[in-house]
Amino acid sequence: MTRKVLVVDDDAALREALAQTLELNDLEPITAGSFVAAKDLITPEFEGVILSDIRMPGRDGFHLLDYVRGIDDDLPVILLTGEGDIPMAVKAMSRGAFGFLEKPCVTADLLATLQRARKTRHLVLENRDFKQQLEEGDPAARMLFGTSRQSDELRARVRAVAPTTAEVLVAGPAGSGISKVAEVIHLMSPRAQAPFVKSPSAGLSAADLQDLCQQAAGGSLFLDEISALSEALQYAVLEWIEQGGETRLIAGSTADLAALVAAGSFGADLYYRLEGMRVRIPSLAERPGDIPVLFRLYVAQAAEQAGIEAPQISQEHLAALMAQDWPGNARSLMSAAMRFVLGMPDEVSGGTDLGLAEQMAQVERSLLIAALGRQNGRAAAAAEALKLPRKTFYDKLARYGIRPEDYRRG
Repeated sequence: MTRKVLVVDDDAALREALAQTLELNDLEPITAGSFVAAKDLITPEFEGVILSDIRMPGRDGFHLLDYVRGIDDDLPVILLTGEGDIPMAVKAMSRGAFGFLEKPCVTADLLATLQRARKTRHLVLENRDFKQQLEEGDPAARMLFGTSRQSDELRARVRAVAPTTAEVLVAGPAGSGISKVAEVIHLMSPRAQAPFVKSPSAGLSAADLQDLCQQAAGGSLFLDEISALSEALQYAVLEWIEQGGETRLIAGSTADLAALVAAGSFGADLYYRLEGMRVRIPSLAERPGDIPVLFRLYVAQAAEQAGIEAPQISQEHLAALMAQDWPGNARSLMSAAMRFVLGMPDEVSGGTDLGLAEQMAQVERSLLIAALGRQNGRAAAAAEALKLPRKTFYDKLARYGIRPEDYRRG
């Protein structure tokens, strides 16, 4: 999170006192004695927040606030005044100030307000970077989400292996998105215009393998959970690789193949052939900083699917998510996002505290809400979509306290 604070005040003594207070609290003050001196520092890329006096000669704090709104409407500005009168506070907030403090500031109040502003700025810039990646980036940037060092390394590794013709092993924990990474590798390869065919490895026969290779001719064949191949199919796959066909193999595995080789249950020759181009997907527990980015994305997607407006996500909720281990990784985070959008408590998914009837009631309520969302709050259309008699539908709405008008989007 950013530690930069632009302090604008014409009173040199007060300006330096504020700067000292910020430095003592591990922040990075940048001082300016006027709007003119501060102006060139105010850009959409400025990663910090602004703390400005209102009453200054020439261009005052309100002028600075208006200027900031024109440059970057999401850049937090906290205004200071010695008067502390209500009309000025109302004016400041109505014109877009993030906060309003009376001089001399109580240090605890100042730091608390700056902390909220810094969090807001951090999320804004994080979302902008994320959106830019989605809009302008390559498939790795558009489809592999996260802003952590581990996510950057994953994208870099994908970009490195994709242009080659060699077979690839994509390994990661359950629910981490192995098939998606495999698809990105295909999309970034010279074979991107040819088919991408995927299949589970379990139960495959030699005839199935041959058929899949023909379907993926010129493109990529993704075999998920490669450890499930029979011994005979492992030899067949190895022979196919060594023949150098026109189809590229991308294998996926949540199992520890090295351990399986040591145990004698997976062929060493095939393993070492695949291991040469290995892409490892980190678990969410290894990159908790990605959880807020991913959760906001999944909430937006779930709300769009349900046809309802995405609910606000509090910092406390994100912090609670980051404190969890997420053994199911991205897949379980997606499920949590869907429950969050539909207003279902997390306990429902675990089923530890609620009985079957209560769990079923929660699911039924979520289905009713989702149907209303998709039908823009039109109860009759939602009832028809759920194949319920209208009276039954309305009885259920009454039972759960659901109002159709709450799901109308205008």
